[in-house]
Amino acid sequence: TWNTDFVRDSTVGQRYEVLAAEIDKAMSFMEAIGVDTDELRRVDFYSSHEALLLEYEHALTRIDSRTNTPYNTSAHMVWIGERTRQLDGAHVEYLRRLRNPIGMKLGPSTTPSDAVALAERLDPAQEPGRLTIISRMGAERVRDALPPIIEAIEDTGRKVAWVCDPMHGNTFETSLGYKTRAFDQVADELNGFFDVHQDLGTWPGGVH
Repeated sequence: TWNTDFVRDSTVGQRYEVLAAEIDKAMSFMEAIGVDTDELRRVDFYSSHEALLLEYEHALTRIDSRTNTPYNTSAHMVWIGERTRQLDGAHVEYLRRLRNPIGMKLGPSTTPSDAVALAERLDPAQEPGRLTIISRMGAERVRDALPPIIEAIEDTGRKVAWVCDPMHGNTFETSLGYKTRAFDQVADELNGFFDVHQDLGTWPGGVH
């Protein structure tokens, strides 16, 4: 209720109330006819965050008793950031040893050879599903900076998930010093991301 107060008197709020009422009626009907399955009482829920503070991540790393391999238990998937993706850095060294799915954020300064070297370090066995590559190029650069990276990674034969982060490459400060983004730039980077994949015949896997 607290979350919907600000739209209660708007057309969006009214549409929400109608939809919520229809869902309530459907759930009541299912209960009345005896539908009672686990699917209605539980949900698969996954979490992910940047593995930024290594002391924190290390403290939440466990060795799986069945496979004797290390898992980060602070999240299902952890990623390496644009500022911590140094090939010989501690963050890459830590993430490459985990059995979790791993993400790596790549900005406009990333070269195709940088991307391939990181992929080789984090996914030497070319395991499908191991790597998610999150591009954050900025609206002005996505259409020229992203294609050579995609082509270089695809040429290695890896099956990675391609995801777009349209926020962090479009940050600017207002005159009062507030960090913000312009919606038009966010939308433009998303459109560019999908355009690039359509042109290359590759699969745009998601939005971060």
